[in-house]
Amino acid sequence: MKKKMIAMILAGGQGSRLKKLTKDVAKPAVPFGGKYRIIDFPLSNCVNSGIDTVGVLVQYKPFLLSRHIGIGSSWDLDIEGAGVSILPPYSTENGNCWYKGTADAIYQNENYIDMYNPEYVLILSGDHIYKMDYDKMLDFHIAQKAAATVAVIDVPLDEASRFGIMNTDENGAIYEFDEKPLKPKSTLASMGIYIFNWSVLKKALREDQSDTTSEKDFGKNIIPNLLEQREKLMAYPFSGYWKDVGTIESLWASNMDLLDSSNPIDLFDKKWRIYSQATNKPGHLLEETASIKNSIISEGCIIKGEVINSVISAEVVIEEGARVYNSVVLAGAVIKKDSYIDRIILGENVIVEEGQQFGKKDEILFITGEEK
Repeated sequence: MKKKMIAMILAGGQGSRLKKLTKDVAKPAVPFGGKYRIIDFPLSNCVNSGIDTVGVLVQYKPFLLSRHIGIGSSWDLDIEGAGVSILPPYSTENGNCWYKGTADAIYQNENYIDMYNPEYVLILSGDHIYKMDYDKMLDFHIAQKAAATVAVIDVPLDEASRFGIMNTDENGAIYEFDEKPLKPKSTLASMGIYIFNWSVLKKALREDQSDTTSEKDFGKNIIPNLLEQREKLMAYPFSGYWKDVGTIESLWASNMDLLDSSNPIDLFDKKWRIYSQATNKPGHLLEETASIKNSIISEGCIIKGEVINSVISAEVVIEEGARVYNSVVLAGAVIKKDSYIDRIILGENVIVEEGQQFGKKDEILFITGEEK
């Protein structure tokens, strides 16, 4: 069962900055782009990169996420000797249960990784929107003879203090890591994507477990400790689209990016599909009163009103005279006659009553139905 590289997706995040949107679901299970969930992007990237063994580490309210992934058939990950595995925390003889941090989550699943005896382990976050060929990153890692490689993206200097910043030499070797520095020395931000030699990572995780002061975190502990030990760490530059959709504003903006004429993350690219759970819903119905411009309309929708620059999820009803502008409407919502929404994320199964109006020019609102 030896594998060259397996992937471990950290998908247990609560996503508290998404407020009521993650009240009942983990952040990676949040809907995106009309028919997807955020977790679909790293899972699809794995499949498109030729990775057939994926562990998904869940913790916060995992039911919907686990049901969505199932046995992995939507991603062709239901294969013997490989496939996708849901890995929740569990009680041990030492009393361990909840994952105490990102590094602890991987440590608690050491036996799962050892079962496949990989040379390399790819660590991913389950809550980012991007397309990436991890096989190319592995080629870079091997060519550089690195112990660990961290994917980085160049961010504006005024935003760099929000990220873990990698300071590198002229060859891209990391010599310093700053977690959310007040005065960043560079603009190379960690994407939370790591490739480790498994032998190096296993040793680092065990050492970290014995440190009672550690926060059991990759960025705060594992990476700095490896630097102290003079292991070779490389920065892998990524220039494509990547967004941490950790707030209502960023989630809305990333959905709106799908409607951009230059579409930075093309969902129609046949060479790099984003896969998701299949549904048996009917096609959408656009009645003669409907007016739709620059919008994504998902299966099972009935549209009678006006939709402009919006992303409409499955089985949404928009009645005659209703106007939906610059909004993300989640599955099962009903927008009744002569109502109006602009710059809104409308929650699942929420009903906007006849004549209601929601929208402010200076902020993005998430409407749950409790506002009535």
